[in-house]
Amino acid sequence: MFKKLTTDTYNWILIIGVILFIFEIAFFFGGTIIPALFSGFFMYIGWKKFDQLWGKILFWISLIGLVFSVLNLLAVRFLIIAAIVLFILNYSKSKKEAERINPILPGVDEVRTDPVIEMKPLFEHKLFDDQETVDAAYQWRDVNIHGVFGERIIDLSNTVLPKDTAIISIRHLMGNIEIYVPYEVEVSIHHSSVFGRAHIFGKHHWKLMNKSLFYQTPNYDKSYPRVKIITSIFSGDIEVKRT
Repeated sequence: MFKKLTTDTYNWILIIGVILFIFEIAFFFGGTIIPALFSGFFMYIGWKKFDQLWGKILFWISLIGLVFSVLNLLAVRFLIIAAIVLFILNYSKSKKEAERINPILPGVDEVRTDPVIEMKPLFEHKLFDDQETVDAAYQWRDVNIHGVFGERIIDLSNTVLPKDTAIISIRHLMGNIEIYVPYEVEVSIHHSSVFGRAHIFGKHHWKLMNKSLFYQTPNYDKSYPRVKIITSIFSGDIEVKRT
């Protein structure tokens, strides 16, 4: 959507946002900017002491306060409304300009379809529940799931991986991810997190804040079986270890 906007449109949105920001500082004595700064300061203190209970409580309360303070800014409200309006206008325009292309192949009188078999995925999309692989042997299916809350546990020792590359893709909001990989399997891991920790084959990251990690075993590019793990989480820990 935003790729179709002209530079002038971007500039006008930015100019109006800056004017509203200055207007709020000048006539409302900072509005919610000062509470936002205080919330950010206390959130930083809570993050520094996140290993203690009071630090966790202070961090999350300050984060909620920061979100509400930022959303109360006139400039932020304007940007949200502008984004919604632009989305509606672009969607309406795309529906009117949509064009269906039907390719005609020479010598083919009728369209033939390839037979497909519907396969049951290894995991279903569950927003508020824990998920883990079964303890017994199971047939491998590539994993592509998203969720909101809960634990995600995948044990690859009870399955036979394909001869090419197995894929595990998890997008999650809050909760922990645990993945157990057999020793003979090569691994590539690309993990991104806003808040949390990561323990990947003995590599420990105790405080991740808006950071991405990328690891892979030495023979990943030339050996099989192998698994490619792509995870994205807002707040939570990931642990990948051998079993």
